[in-house]
Amino acid sequence: MAKHKNIVWRDRKRNALGLPWSFTVYELGNDRLFINRGLFNTREDEVRLYRITDMTLTRSFWQKLFGMGTIHFSSADQAMGNFDIKNVKKVERVKEMFSEMVEKARREARVYTRETMHSGGMPMPGMMPMGSFPQMQEIDPEDYENHMPVDDDNDDH
Repeated sequence: MAKHKNIVWRDRKRNALGLPWSFTVYELGNDRLFINRGLFNTREDEVRLYRITDMTLTRSFWQKLFGMGTIHFSSADQAMGNFDIKNVKKVERVKEMFSEMVEKARREARVYTRETMHSGGMPMPGMMPMGSFPQMQEIDPEDYENHMPVDDDNDDH
């Protein structure tokens, strides 16, 4: 397992009783998340924080009983895609830490997503189908107003 710099959080995947008897290690750096798996045959996955688009916290009955939870990540990363960090202790605090660091990384990388609120059903022309992720694009904050959606229905021009 490689040593990474600037690690702010590190934990192991835990078993059903909350004990860290696993060969999966999660490490959160200032700008990346590393997931290391295996003992003899190892694999290290890495995702840049600005590529994380959404997080969901789930807690089963057993996870609640043992003070754990699972954080599901939606990611725009080609290799990682969507992934989970399972059986994490103090999961609410960890999720909040991830959320703050993801937002910081997105600001620093100048990555913004366009999100369109839609009432469901069939997508409007030119919109993505429901369940697909918004495309990330780099926008200069000084030019941000030029990238705002235009309301063509507004007659107050």
